[in-house]
Amino acid sequence: MTAGDRSPLRIPVRLTPRGGADRVDGVVEGVLRVRVAAPPADGAANRALLRLLADELGVPRGFVRLASGESSRVKVVEVDGLDRAAVARRWPGLGR
Repeated sequence: MTAGDRSPLRIPVRLTPRGGADRVDGVVEGVLRVRVAAPPADGAANRALLRLLADELGVPRGFVRLASGESSRVKVVEVDGLDRAAVARRWPGLGR
């Protein structure tokens, strides 16, 4: 499958920079809660978020990009090449 086979999946994210460790905390009110150890300066937290989500979802890093919220804690991440049902099973309640 290539990135062009499906429209990108949009994932709402609430990011906590300087969160001590890179991890996904779960879904709260339809939003994926993520923390990263990186500070928000110079986009380090955003890069850590995209790297973490690519690893968690098993997709190449190039398939994951920030769609909105570059300087906000609330972001939307787009991911290519995903089975939406698998993501819904992994993180129930996401996007609701």
